[in-house]
Amino acid sequence: MPTPNTRTEKDSIGTKEIPADAYYGVQTVRAVENYPISGMRAHPVLIRAIAMVKRAAAEANKSLGLVDAKRADAIMQAAQEVIDGKWNHQFVVDVFQAGAGVSFHMNSNEVIANRAVEILGGKLGDYSIVHPNDHVNYGQSTNDVFPTSMRLATLLELEKLYPALEGLAGALEAKGKEFHNIMKSGRTHMQDAVPMRLGQEFAAYGMAIRKAVADIRQAADSLRELGLGGSAVGTGINTHPDYRAKAVANLSRISGQKLTPAADMRWAMQSNAGMAQVSAALRNLALEIIRLSHDLRLLASGPNTGLAEINLPGLQPGSSIMPGKINPVMPELAAMVSFQVIGNDTAVAFAVQGGQLELNVMMPTMAYSVLQSITILTNMVKVFTEKCIAGLTANAKRCDFYAQSTVSLATALNPYIGYAKAAEIVKESVATGRSIIDIARDKKLLTEQEIAEILDPVNMTEPQVPQEAAKKREEIKAKETSKAGEPKNENDKKKNAGSKDKKKKK
Repeated sequence: MPTPNTRTEKDSIGTKEIPADAYYGVQTVRAVENYPISGMRAHPVLIRAIAMVKRAAAEANKSLGLVDAKRADAIMQAAQEVIDGKWNHQFVVDVFQAGAGVSFHMNSNEVIANRAVEILGGKLGDYSIVHPNDHVNYGQSTNDVFPTSMRLATLLELEKLYPALEGLAGALEAKGKEFHNIMKSGRTHMQDAVPMRLGQEFAAYGMAIRKAVADIRQAADSLRELGLGGSAVGTGINTHPDYRAKAVANLSRISGQKLTPAADMRWAMQSNAGMAQVSAALRNLALEIIRLSHDLRLLASGPNTGLAEINLPGLQPGSSIMPGKINPVMPELAAMVSFQVIGNDTAVAFAVQGGQLELNVMMPTMAYSVLQSITILTNMVKVFTEKCIAGLTANAKRCDFYAQSTVSLATALNPYIGYAKAAEIVKESVATGRSIIDIARDKKLLTEQEIAEILDPVNMTEPQVPQEAAKKREEIKAKETSKAGEPKNENDKKKNAGSKDKKKKK
């Protein structure tokens, strides 16, 4: 029975009591009762996107004379208020709900209908003035509206991620320039490798982020083809022949996104491969960020018992028991957020392959997962850039020590003395703890000038002309041959002189 605080609404199943001041209606209440799953509500950008679709549809229906101007104008005004975020609290359906997003869609129809009723002077729930299905949803179906809204919401939310990623790439590239003159040891297999510039390492991190951004943008373009107007199964049933083109053009203008009608509306309804592409691109970005976070933690490990080549900003005490301990909290955060993105991508992948025949009903989890990934990546990247990358510094002395100490300095000797002899020097260095330079000097394999040129770590950070190396190697061989033919002591000199005299007499 209705009370002063409720109103009665009816649908095809029966009646329900609705809070008197609620803009949602009977189908929304059923969904709230049926799906008390996570306590999480629709992403604000998805609410905004579906309201854009409703406004675009109302404009098209008005221009085609399918919904009278008075109702259409009220629907458009109500939809714009939803776009502006005024009624987000009225979207109460759980993100995990009935397949295809029917519950969220009807939540949207009911909120816009009731607000339009109010605009026209009626009471909430008086659907004779504006009906959720007959007017707000005219010429539409969940099956074309939800995928359109999901695609558009993804495009809109990505617009927030791009500048954050550009900022991260720029900060890494700035460190690349700042650290250009700092030499360090490279590492492969977590073992000593040839020297490199710390700046080269960071410039490469920046390039990885820029490549990931380009991949995300390319994947996002697949979402711009929309099946709006396809109605129930992509055939356009109950729609005006001109509705589809008008609605998509309106939506493009309202959203500021470049959108086009799908080449095949059936394909647009059956396939959500575009969502999988975007999710996979986000996953790949997450993989790069995880790799970067691991590297930063390794490079900053210590301060006394690790690599300690860089210093991360100290943001908070790192231990409840160890005084003075500072942890790499931002790289840790970056990794954990990225793990969640990878998990979301798995959910999206299963959902995208889960369609049957003319419809994929698993769209609500696609929308939730992709939008959450974009949002948490955006927020994480901003603080990661500001509180970690921008403020990190280099421990130049430590880096230089490793650059001079790496046994892989011997790699530079390969073109001059050959791989085998260089390997012997490495073995001796590892066994004795002496540097490659000291051993090369003691063995008189190279002159001081050649040592300075060949074993200078700076010279190892750029490609060298092979012909020059080969020429020097031949010069060194010639010197070795010449030295091998020289007498080792005075007795040898006398013997050689005597044999020369004998030859002259003969």
